[in-house]
Amino acid sequence: MKHLFIISALISSIIVIGCSDFLEEDVRGRENLDTYFQNEAEAVSFMNGCYNALTYNGWWQTNTVWLLSDMCSDDCWMGNTSQASDYTSLSHFQSTGQSNGLISNFWQYRYKGILKCNVAIEKIPEAPIVNEEMKERLLAEARFLRAYFYFELVKNFGGVPLITGFLMPEEIEGITRAEAGQVYTFIEDDLKAAADVLPQRSGYSSGDMGRVTRGAALGLLGKVYLYQEKWTEARTALKTVIDEQEYDLLPDFGDVWSVDHNNSIEGLFEVQYTYDGVYALGGSLTVITGTRNGPGDGWSWCQPTSHLEKAFIDAGDSERLKWTLIKSGCTEIAGENNFDVFIENSKRMDTYNSYIEKYGWDANCYIIDPKDHKSARINRKFFVPVDKRPEVYNIDKIPLNHRILRYADVLLMYAEACNELNDDTPARSALNKVRNRARLGDIEAGGNDLRKAIREERRLELALEHNRLYDIRRWNDDNGKKVICNLMGANGSFVRYNTTESTADLFEWENQGEASDKGITFNEMRDLLFPIPLYEITMSNGSIVQNPGWN
Repeated sequence: MKHLFIISALISSIIVIGCSDFLEEDVRGRENLDTYFQNEAEAVSFMNGCYNALTYNGWWQTNTVWLLSDMCSDDCWMGNTSQASDYTSLSHFQSTGQSNGLISNFWQYRYKGILKCNVAIEKIPEAPIVNEEMKERLLAEARFLRAYFYFELVKNFGGVPLITGFLMPEEIEGITRAEAGQVYTFIEDDLKAAADVLPQRSGYSSGDMGRVTRGAALGLLGKVYLYQEKWTEARTALKTVIDEQEYDLLPDFGDVWSVDHNNSIEGLFEVQYTYDGVYALGGSLTVITGTRNGPGDGWSWCQPTSHLEKAFIDAGDSERLKWTLIKSGCTEIAGENNFDVFIENSKRMDTYNSYIEKYGWDANCYIIDPKDHKSARINRKFFVPVDKRPEVYNIDKIPLNHRILRYADVLLMYAEACNELNDDTPARSALNKVRNRARLGDIEAGGNDLRKAIREERRLELALEHNRLYDIRRWNDDNGKKVICNLMGANGSFVRYNTTESTADLFEWENQGEASDKGITFNEMRDLLFPIPLYEITMSNGSIVQNPGWN
């Protein structure tokens, strides 16, 4: 709990830094809270700092657990087989993740974000802001962000300490974990209050684009309800988003994650990134998930599995496949007009010709070195084409907004809620709208067959966007077990697929720098949640208790 003590102790000064566009403000140094919030400008500046808490302009604070969630699913490997990693203990379900630095950082920085929001919620009402509408909007933004931070915690850890105000360290001594239901109720209340006040997307000026909207609050509320199987409430919230017609699907799936389509009509909530040659105002995941032997070089963490590729192929989904995966041996990359640069980079490898001969590839293909990349595949969604890359191509520099919630997700969640309520006509309509954009035919099924189609569609449409783990943890399979329990474990279908030579992918079978039996030690009594960071339990003197199965 020392982290919670430290976070609560950050009351003498708060650093207020912007994130992008409407958040691009000069760093104003350290401001004492006793003399801050004297006018509207200071309140807005502080709120910008709350947005900054989404990622803290870095990759190791929160991005790592976003990637970890995909690594713990059937969609991704750790990927990088030339370096050791903290990812192993959790992504391979080794029961030793209590001291994992990745989740410790995530826990700490999510609570730091909550602290900032708590300060805003308590201090802004006291500020002498003449414009009451602006004051209420800022409060609503803070409540949305606080709800989002708590949602990030509860879906990963279950019940967590619920700090609802601006507390001194001695006021949280002996704090315990709230029940998950209590945390969810708190999140719901924040989001409903935010939705009642926040402007629609169309109500913001271009300079404020990226601030949270009524649609974002309702969309996230729908997801919060969905995760609790509150189907009626989820359907109502999501239908409201649809009916208010502020959002729509982009015509082309390839534009969804394009750097040219930040804050598009499909985006409900995005982390705002911009390029700056000096300051860390950009994103990192393009580099972190990029190939180690590509132009600019990447870190190759979180590589797509052949199991995911097979799901696209089995569905006949070539459109989304090409915009989701880049595979070694390819002769083109969707949206890349400088493919020759990638070929040239590949040919610098001493082993280039031997790979061409071994795998029977085209002599001018792009090779993602199979000896360094578990699956020899990388994520196309976070990829930025060469001619759109910034001058300084590095972590914290990439101007590709990170899409947290988009309209396709809203449609598929709505379809799921309707199907669970035996309301299959609107469920099919919403599902088929997403499928048609991917150039796939309509689904005519109902009942359990429709449920399976919706679930498969979520995997394909939202692949590598940090949804899969939470879906397979919450979904019940036909045998009554959670879906993840049938994928992982000694008899899990994903494990069998990868450990049987006749079904395993050639690259993944040959490269055992990361073991192919990922998931074989999965324990359904333990691995439906991540462990509470051991440091927090130790420093709380036992008032915070561990999740079941974690020693």
